[in-house]
Parts: sequence; structure tokens; C-alpha cells
Amino acid sequence: MTAIDVTGARTPEAADVITGARERIDALDDRIIGLIQERVAVSAVIQEARISSGGRRVNLSREMDVLGHYREALGKPGTALAMTLLELCRGKI
Repeated sequence: MTAIDVTGARTPEAADVITGARERIDALDDRIIGLIQERVAVSAVIQEARISSGGRRVNLSREMDVLGHYREALGKPGTALAMTLLELCRGKI
């Protein structure tokens, strides 16, 4: 299978551009996944401190702030992304 077949491009030049851009996206995805894993770990520290001090596991007003931040930066899809991120960071409730 050629680069053109794999990329859907119609010229070898476009296939090269697409292949390079996909490699960059894959590297970005790896970094994003690493950052999400780091955020999950930091969130666990916060939850542990909150619970051990007698607080609740989840702080809904903080979650609303996070949702607003993502919505302002990314629009409506940002809200869905933030909801997924918050779900990942909450752990098992």
C-alpha cells in the first residue's frame, strides 16, 4: 500500500504533507495523554486531602469553573471535553 493509499491524498506531495502532519498529531496525542495522566494524579492528591480533612470527594463549584474555562477556550465541544476530563479525574465514586 502506498502513502497515497494510506492518506487519501491525490499526489505524492500531499501524501508527504499528510504523513508528516499525522506524525506530529501522534506526538501531540502522546503528550496530551501524558498530561491527562498527570492531571489524574494531581486530582487524586487533591481528593485525598479533601476527604482526609472531612470534605467531600468532589467540589462541584470547582468543576463548574473547569467546565466554564474549557467552554470559553474551545466552545461547546470544550464542555464535553471537560466533562470527560473531570470524569477521568474523579476516579471511582
